[in-house]
Amino acid sequence: MRISVIGTGYVGLVTGTCFAEKGNQVLCADIDATRIEKLNQGIAPFYEPGLEELIKKNASKKRLHFTANIQEAMESAEMLMIAVGTPSDLDGSTDLSYVMSVAESIGQHMNADKYVVVKSTVPVGTCEAVRNVIERVLRARGVNYKVQIVSNPEFLREGAALEDCLYPPRVIVGVENDETQQVMLNLYRPFVEDTSKILFVDIFSSEMTKYAANAMLATRISFMNELSRICEVTGANIDLVKKGMGMDPRIGPHFLNAGVGYGGSCFPKDVKALIKTARNIGSELSILQAVEEVNQQQHDHFFKKVQDYFKGQLEGKTIAMWGLAFKPGTDDLREAPALRLIEKFLYYGARVKAADPIALEGARKLLSFESRVELFDSFYEALNGADALVIVTEWPEFKGADLNQVKASLKNSVIFDGRNIFLPSEMEELGFDYISIGKEMGLGLQKQTAILQPQQITNQWIN
Repeated sequence: MRISVIGTGYVGLVTGTCFAEKGNQVLCADIDATRIEKLNQGIAPFYEPGLEELIKKNASKKRLHFTANIQEAMESAEMLMIAVGTPSDLDGSTDLSYVMSVAESIGQHMNADKYVVVKSTVPVGTCEAVRNVIERVLRARGVNYKVQIVSNPEFLREGAALEDCLYPPRVIVGVENDETQQVMLNLYRPFVEDTSKILFVDIFSSEMTKYAANAMLATRISFMNELSRICEVTGANIDLVKKGMGMDPRIGPHFLNAGVGYGGSCFPKDVKALIKTARNIGSELSILQAVEEVNQQQHDHFFKKVQDYFKGQLEGKTIAMWGLAFKPGTDDLREAPALRLIEKFLYYGARVKAADPIALEGARKLLSFESRVELFDSFYEALNGADALVIVTEWPEFKGADLNQVKASLKNSVIFDGRNIFLPSEMEELGFDYISIGKEMGLGLQKQTAILQPQQITNQWIN
């Protein structure tokens, strides 16, 4: 098919490149001329493993093209994919201005019947609004082209987006008629050998499915983070609890890692948007409100571990931080827990020496104003003279670190591990104070509480 993808952000660029890889003629369009110029040179505007190579491959085969001419993109394709950003407004609702701007442009430049596919994450009812805007503009122009609206939410994991797009575990498509369903089936058949993995639903259900999926995953993370706090006090080990839970086929092992809280471009804004959508129709999503609250608390909970270790005296301390991106495999700093922690360390008078394998360029832009933050390419360099190491992102490089070198570089042999990448027993043997998530080792007060509790239970039954 001839496909134009409007928006060359994360979703649009990955999606367009993958459709080209499967043999379609794809034109990716964006109003950012500088970005388009770099893409025409084969330079991706963000880091995603394997993406630049795939862009160059398909561009060389003349299947993938880039343009800043929106009119050209609208007129040349039979299918238009809207893949622009939908950030959060101040009240938590979804900012649809970019989506609606594209809808206006489609109406202005549409020169034949078109399939309009909404890939952007949007609240229920948005696709219908997109159609209304396009048709209103068409009427104003005095033309009567047919608009076939499709909802086709993306489910791309940053760091594994090419795999998710080229070999999707499921494809959700919201359609209105059999004709459009057949077109979308033909489009996705090269991606999915088993067509039962393609679920066709109504458009409203498709829009809701994206939010529901992300909200459920965010809920699992916050639930485990809340459990981890209980484990720290009672002496239980959250990693062992996670394994036991994950063995239950009704639960499964995924998204059960306790940590410093979720971040990124999807979970925070999608949880907010779903809460706001429910509130607009007179309903309160109490569970999701708690999910959001727990996630905010988890940053504070982890920070307090560092604060308590130094008896509240962080003024003049230097904190080495490993990891800035919200997760490994990406340079995405949106809603990254590391940035929230840096803000807290600076507020209490500490300095931060941070390292990340991929996200330094973005971090330099965000933190350029702050002289108390130093950024390092080498994660060992970040340790020199630091009073403690804080691990925020579970990059493989960190897991394989030379811990003897780590110990020699730090002023104090203390590690605060927000991702539980090391074993407490091994860290104890190496002489570290190792304070992690959901485990009692390293916090004497918590050990004492855990030891006392069984006796308290025994006394209760004896008495």
